[in-house]
Amino acid sequence: MASGNIQPQPPASATGEEGFAPGKPMSMEQTMLDKGAEMIQSLKPVKQMSQHVCTFAIYNHDMTRQIETHHYVTRLNQDFLQCAVYDSDDTTGRLIGVEYIISDRLFEALEPKEQKLWHSHAHEIKSGLWVHPRIPEMLAKPELESLAKTYGKFWCTWQTDRGDTLPLGPPALMMSPQAASLSIIKPELVKKRDDKYNLSTEALKAARREAITEPERINPQADYWKQHGICFAIDIEKTELKKRAPFP
Repeated sequence: MASGNIQPQPPASATGEEGFAPGKPMSMEQTMLDKGAEMIQSLKPVKQMSQHVCTFAIYNHDMTRQIETHHYVTRLNQDFLQCAVYDSDDTTGRLIGVEYIISDRLFEALEPKEQKLWHSHAHEIKSGLWVHPRIPEMLAKPELESLAKTYGKFWCTWQTDRGDTLPLGPPALMMSPQAASLSIIKPELVKKRDDKYNLSTEALKAARREAITEPERINPQADYWKQHGICFAIDIEKTELKKRAPFP
């Protein structure tokens, strides 16, 4: 079963209210545990998330499907960021995947077969699609300059856009918006996002035309579909269980 080619059927009981995850309401005991844990436990990895980014993504295996995404970003160092990706920034937002972002320096060191799974960010940022909601553009500019030279690998594990109320099937590889016709984000999606945050993608695009430097080179192994007309999808296959671990 390739990722997303056939929509898996959820269990008959999986009828989430208003399209959200199915399940009973939280009990008093669960609520008390959550509140207590929030006060006592450190939750250090979660608290390292320092940025909220709103942008768009495209399914690599089906480029007619485009989604708005909300990345909650942790910067591990100057060359590596990790993002928990949600389908909204509301309290009911669902965790739909993860994206890893690396510098051009790290990307160039990857094997060519690995580079095929990554996408560039230059167009996404220069075109105004990548935004830090409610952060003044002047404050975001240094980060945007840096991100324009990066590459990302984004796996979607919950395809909520097709109505899945549970994370079903294998993960899907996602791509970034590009100037090529197949990956131009639908105007209605952009308008919905712009209206929500009271911003103008077109105005950001005009401002960034000169403000954000174009990368000197984008590796042609990235955005592989654009360069070679080939996309990637995951298949689930049966395999033999390894009953003994190899001796060191």
